[in-house]
Amino acid sequence: MSEDFDTPTAPMTIGANAPEISVSELSQALKRTVEDHFGRVRVRGEISNYRGPHSSGHAYFSLKDESARIDAVIWKGVMLKLRTRPQEGLEVLATGRITTFPGKSSYQIIIENLEPAGVGALMALLDARRRQLATEGLFDESRKKPIPFLPETIGVITSPTGAVIRDILHRIAERFPRRILVWPVRVQGETAAAEITTAIEGFNALPPQGEIPRPDLIIVARGGGSLEDLWSFNEENVVRAAAASIIPLISAIGHETDTTLIDFVADLRAPTPTAAAEKSVPVRDDLITALSHHKRRLISAWERLTERRKLEINNLSRLLLNADVFLATPRQRLDRNSERLNTFIFKIKDDRRLKLARCSSLLDRHSPQVELARMSERLHGLIVRLKQSMLATIGAEKRNIENSTQLTSVNTKRLELALTQTIKKKREYFHQLSHLLETLSHQAALGRGYALVRNNSGALIRSVTQTHKSEMLFIDLSDGQLTTQIIDAPQDRKAKETLARKKTTQEKEDLKQGKLF
Repeated sequence: MSEDFDTPTAPMTIGANAPEISVSELSQALKRTVEDHFGRVRVRGEISNYRGPHSSGHAYFSLKDESARIDAVIWKGVMLKLRTRPQEGLEVLATGRITTFPGKSSYQIIIENLEPAGVGALMALLDARRRQLATEGLFDESRKKPIPFLPETIGVITSPTGAVIRDILHRIAERFPRRILVWPVRVQGETAAAEITTAIEGFNALPPQGEIPRPDLIIVARGGGSLEDLWSFNEENVVRAAAASIIPLISAIGHETDTTLIDFVADLRAPTPTAAAEKSVPVRDDLITALSHHKRRLISAWERLTERRKLEINNLSRLLLNADVFLATPRQRLDRNSERLNTFIFKIKDDRRLKLARCSSLLDRHSPQVELARMSERLHGLIVRLKQSMLATIGAEKRNIENSTQLTSVNTKRLELALTQTIKKKREYFHQLSHLLETLSHQAALGRGYALVRNNSGALIRSVTQTHKSEMLFIDLSDGQLTTQIIDAPQDRKAKETLARKKTTQEKEDLKQGKLF
């Protein structure tokens, strides 16, 4: 009878025959598959989680709808060329290619073009931008400049081809011919906003008295169109350039019902380009007519004023009295005062003559010549006394100098003698100390046959117990140094003897205890 026993077997592995690949290889395979099946796509969605360009210049955000979302990337070079800048919550149409990012095991869209998804999105973007600029105060009336009454030069920023520039040139030439500078730009398309911004800044950068004169007034004009056609005049760089213009600016964009953001910051908004031309200059014929009318009124008013002033002068002349009658009393008063003045003048002259005589007599008694003679005599006496005093003082000083010279000579001789004796004693003492130093120095001891022994650290060896076997020693003699090595040290011999004694003692104790080994 045989019995069957179950033999355990290894479990089968699912997909054991599949080739092994690395994670990087799998990621690259997925990347090629996605890019091959979705080469270029156009996706509609709402921008989410947008925080502006990265420090590198690239932009990262997401596109989402009601039930899904996808990561999006805009490279720096594409970001600089986009007409529509990404904004949080803006619904857009993004054109690009789908790829994967192996570092996060995710897929994403590399955006190459971005545009608002319909008029509703444009209106929402326009309203948000208008509120932002209004908050900054760019639309305030207080910052707007007055338009010049009759500008010498007018700068026009518009397309060089089309009816707009012709209407403006014709209208200005018809009303009041002025110098016109045209800065040609595109008024629609991807580069329109940059060209308009450059034109506004360029006009403002011209020197006032340069070869090309700076305009006194700028007109930014364009014909009518849809919201998309007029979008260049809603771009932030155009609006900020118009707000920063130091030259007064008139905006004439589209028809009367069309409104763009540049209209809010312009110093004056014209409903049409033709109306902008009319607002920039007055009508020359009207000015001439008005001037002639004012001239006639001024001449007529001057003639009437002259006649009225003549009549008033005649009436006042009749009211005046006769000159002789009117001046009789003042003349008598003048004659009487003249006589009194002459009498007063003669009296003052007499008083002054008497006072002058008294002063002359007093001056004779105290004349400068008399005072000078008196002072000269006194000065002569002082000089004599000074000479006598100086002679006495000089004699005393000479005697003092002679006494001091003799005393100095005696002290000098005594000092030289004392100094010579002191130096002699110090020299003898120095020779004694030098001889004693030579006698007591270790070099003298080495010369008598002694030696100095030092170890490796330079310490002196004063006893054999300070040495060890194989240690290097340095021996200083009178004429040099020797180096030697210790073969056998006393402390090493003592250690061996001590060890031998301990061993002998141990063997004796072992014999006493009856050990067999």
